Amino acid sequence: MHSNHAKKSSPHPKLSDVESSKKPAVAGSPPASPTDSTDIVLPRAISMERLSTQISEHSPLLSPTHPGTGRGSLQLNGNLLSGDTQNEPEQEESMSTLYLVLLTLGMAGLQISWTVELSNGTPYLLSLGISKSLMALVWIAGPLSGTLVQPYVGIRSDNCRVSWGKRKPFMLGGAIATIISLMALAWAREIVRGSFSIFGYGPESEAVHLNTIIFAVVLVYVLDFAINTVQAAIRAFIVDCAPTHQQEAANAWAGRIVGVGNILGYLSGYLHLPRLLPFLGDTQFKVLCALASIALASTLSISCLSIKERDPRLEGPMKKTKTGVLAFFKQVLKSIRRLPPQIRMVCEVQFFAWIGWFPFLFYITTYIGQLYANPFFEENPNMTNDEINEVMEHATRIGTFSLLIFAITSFSSNIILPMIVAPSRATEDLSASSTLSLDSKPLSSTNSSWKKDLCSHFVIPGFTLARAWQFSHVLYAFVMFLTFFVRTPAGGTVLVGITGVSWALTLWAPFALISAEISERDALRRSQQQQAQTYQHQRQHHRSSSSLLRDATSAVANNDSDQAGIILGLHNVSIAAPQVIATLGSSVIFRWLQKPRGTPDDDSVGWVLRIAALASLVAAWRTGYLSDETKPSTKDAAAVDADVERGNSRS
Repeated sequence: MHSNHAKKSSPHPKLSDVESSKKPAVAGSPPASPTDSTDIVLPRAISMERLSTQISEHSPLLSPTHPGTGRGSLQLNGNLLSGDTQNEPEQEESMSTLYLVLLTLGMAGLQISWTVELSNGTPYLLSLGISKSLMALVWIAGPLSGTLVQPYVGIRSDNCRVSWGKRKPFMLGGAIATIISLMALAWAREIVRGSFSIFGYGPESEAVHLNTIIFAVVLVYVLDFAINTVQAAIRAFIVDCAPTHQQEAANAWAGRIVGVGNILGYLSGYLHLPRLLPFLGDTQFKVLCALASIALASTLSISCLSIKERDPRLEGPMKKTKTGVLAFFKQVLKSIRRLPPQIRMVCEVQFFAWIGWFPFLFYITTYIGQLYANPFFEENPNMTNDEINEVMEHATRIGTFSLLIFAITSFSSNIILPMIVAPSRATEDLSASSTLSLDSKPLSSTNSSWKKDLCSHFVIPGFTLARAWQFSHVLYAFVMFLTFFVRTPAGGTVLVGITGVSWALTLWAPFALISAEISERDALRRSQQQQAQTYQHQRQHHRSSSSLLRDATSAVANNDSDQAGIILGLHNVSIAAPQVIATLGSSVIFRWLQKPRGTPDDDSVGWVLRIAALASLVAAWRTGYLSDETKPSTKDAAAVDADVERGNSRS
């Protein structure tokens, strides 16, 4: 029995094997004890397919084993580590539904802030006297800030080493800047008038008027940069804190929370708020900004206080990187080149998808409003400007109502779709066992079994998340082509409501696919760090093998794979950059097809929507190349393996 057992060799080289090959056997010497301290396994990259079941979320650097099992066990920081990888560590624990809700709650306040800016920003800026030509330069701030800010915030937050988390400082700092800029923008006219009155300028003077416009434009840029800071940090926060097998569930909840924010934002814009809440301001925009500030502050505070991040100081010292604009762009280009294939493909799909989405989000209210106004303009082609303004004001409210239907459809889809889409990961069914409890311990097998069986009845076999996303692109393009046949605002509202299904998948699918990959890469990195720490700790007892250990730990130390912050920042670049293209393309179409204001049957917006929908068909084609089973690249693991093998050969 003993001899047979001895023939079973470990798949990993041990120092005892290395040293025994160099020393002659001594007759009569006792066999080595199974727990001999010299029996140390060299660090090897863990199999990516098994990685999600090897990392303990409660111990971010250690992969625990059952006491009393394995070889070469070591007590380190209160955790029992085993050198024998044949032992199966405990599985990654599932977080509760309440945990996922609290984790993603900040998205509600963020989305309300976005909604206020998108739906009411243009009318407010026009009321200050900004021309439409200048308005295009103002709204380019959104894509510009998304392209520059999110990658920068991602890089800085990845290297943050604050004890209470690497994402929370940017979430809270960005939220404070967002609230200040929102309130200052709402009261821009009063702030400028009060400041210039000190120097004797009247409230209606040209200097006050010009500086109010300049002040408002600057605040719009500050607001967009601040909101993008919060968004980048929250998305990385979700990836970092949700277990690998629950990334789809976490991002599904993020989509639902965003849907709630959309509904609240559009509903607030539809109501007459100064009459309901006069103590928050005397105009619609002032009250909306106040409510958005309250929502953002409260939701982010609850999320930050309820969810604890891993201590980033356990990841080692901050990387020494050069600062400056040139160094930033070099880092971004370097990160783009080493994006994993799956994430690169998601970004490519997003690039084409957002060429199609941007005109819809910005011009659909104008399209519905034109459908409403056409009969009035046909009956009275000689309306005065005041009469045209009155018709278009009510038309804008009709367009806002269609967006409210759009938001409700999107929210409903975010509830239903996760129930019918087949999970992309074999471990995704663990999320079905969560309940409304902050306790992250797994539930009993009985509860998990019946909930799993219940949910399995709704799943459509083969309808994976990637295929559902592909279907959403086709559906969106089909609906946009149906605008050829729509002549009434009611018909247009129906089409807008249908696109809510596609929007729900846009908010869920790409983030879930990317997050699952990032989470496994981060888990691999933490496992490698844990192994390196283990062998560095044992190194003091084995001076003769220091060269071998140094090769093993240096492989981990040199593992320079990107983390969630910069990857999600690059993903946002693929969303923001096409918006600039869509803006320029829309301007060209408007120049060719737009009719004078107050003219019936102006279908220029309709043509913008249809032409942009062609890009959605390209996105559907590229989505077909996505893998249904998200697996991270093994390049980092292979690099570690190669370095370890070189160390073994030298020894």
